[in-house]
Amino acid sequence: MELMNILRGLTDPTLLATIAVCTLYGALVGALPGLSATMAVALLVPFTFYMDPVTAVAAIVATTTTGIFAGDISGALLRIPGTPASAAYVADSATIAERGQPRTALFVSLFAGVCGGIIGVGALALAAPLLADFSKNFSSDEMFWLAALGLSCAVFVADAPPAKTFASLFIGLAVACVGIDIAVGEPRYTFGLYDLFDGVEFISAMIGFFALTELFKAAVMQRDPATRIQTPKMEPLGEAIGNALREIQARWKNIARSGPMGVLIGVLPGAGADVAAWIAYAVSRKFSRTPEKYGHGHAEGLVDGGAANNAAVSGAWTPALVFGIPGDSVTAIAIGVLMMKGLNPGPDIFERSGEIVYTLFGAFLMANIFMILTGGIAILLASQLLRMPKHMLMPLVLALSLIGGFAVLNSVFSIWIILVLGFLGYAMILGGLPIAPAILGVVLGPVVEQNFMTSMIKSQGALMPLFDRNISMVLGGATILIWSICLYRAIYTILKPNEINDAKDDIS
Repeated sequence: MELMNILRGLTDPTLLATIAVCTLYGALVGALPGLSATMAVALLVPFTFYMDPVTAVAAIVATTTTGIFAGDISGALLRIPGTPASAAYVADSATIAERGQPRTALFVSLFAGVCGGIIGVGALALAAPLLADFSKNFSSDEMFWLAALGLSCAVFVADAPPAKTFASLFIGLAVACVGIDIAVGEPRYTFGLYDLFDGVEFISAMIGFFALTELFKAAVMQRDPATRIQTPKMEPLGEAIGNALREIQARWKNIARSGPMGVLIGVLPGAGADVAAWIAYAVSRKFSRTPEKYGHGHAEGLVDGGAANNAAVSGAWTPALVFGIPGDSVTAIAIGVLMMKGLNPGPDIFERSGEIVYTLFGAFLMANIFMILTGGIAILLASQLLRMPKHMLMPLVLALSLIGGFAVLNSVFSIWIILVLGFLGYAMILGGLPIAPAILGVVLGPVVEQNFMTSMIKSQGALMPLFDRNISMVLGGATILIWSICLYRAIYTILKPNEINDAKDDIS
């Protein structure tokens, strides 16, 4: 009887219509530079006041599901990732688009995201209590090492020499240090500006580093006829879908690996889709037979990153439902909506409101299925941007980017942050420094610092307790091993030219 009630609830026309509308809404909002899935959900909250509990949470789920994927749209078409997770593989998707296959790149991301989302829903429905127990084992020690391991991914996702990769990463970490010191409460690098006390919002940083940097590059290139950007060709819709399906079929092992990985990382409070996509992309590159193709228009990275990205969205709901601990900013909003509707998250929620919870899981599954249609519509609409002349498109992108930056904090000061980081990003490009590691530093810097300081306060400054627990020992050992390999590669890269020159001198 309970199963029949769940199926009856899932076939309710109001619920189906809400999921359809919200998946399209999430796709369209998420496709705009600077407007994230979190912002789309926040704008939706007032409308949930008039919905029943299941419909209200289903609206949030549907918006989030397509909003996360839609961040890939601006990344592929404009080289401006809509989310930090999209930044992990933006070089590949944008390069494929520049080759005349923008729709192929986007449909690969869409289908990989749907597959990852379905894996996440399955894990959420079958193993939510087990995953919740897994997340309980993560203290500040494990979270520090996981975030540090995520920072190590910068070395694997960038094609630049290790020294330049680390330079970019440290620039991002320096930006993340702006604001109030979480340990002693002292302002750092704020220059007396109260607007900087809360730090630099990562959406503003992403718009500055990616959007403005690309606009500056385009403006310089348009002035020179030899480097002027031409409107790329666009493949027919049927060809794009066929190419994407063949790519997904050929990479099913990548999805089978990155989907569960995204779920496990998404379960951890504070990790979310951003960390999942970066780690999945780095692991994919490490185990690929053709790692040299990554960053140059290789679809394998898109498949791994997209699958882990959307799988983590489902995983983040596990601690939110079972413990009331938000896995990311979206589930934090969702917890508030659940409590407003009289559904208090906790270990006994499956006993108290099991029918509603499993109806919610079904809504999650349906949102991923609906995303095939609504995501396809968003791709068709957004791909028309490439037909616009560049002298018209770039001002439009600039306006949308600045509006998105203003909307983050509702402050003009965020626009100044975007401009400053835009000039900094362009200077980095001129110096040969990759941008992606800087964004990774901005995103994970606060996570590393907060958990490290928490662990130091607990252990009164001792470092060895960071390795006391089994999981932290494994994560710490893996992180230190990666750092050692990177340091060896960096030293070898520096010394090798000197050895060659010495050998030439001996011969002469």
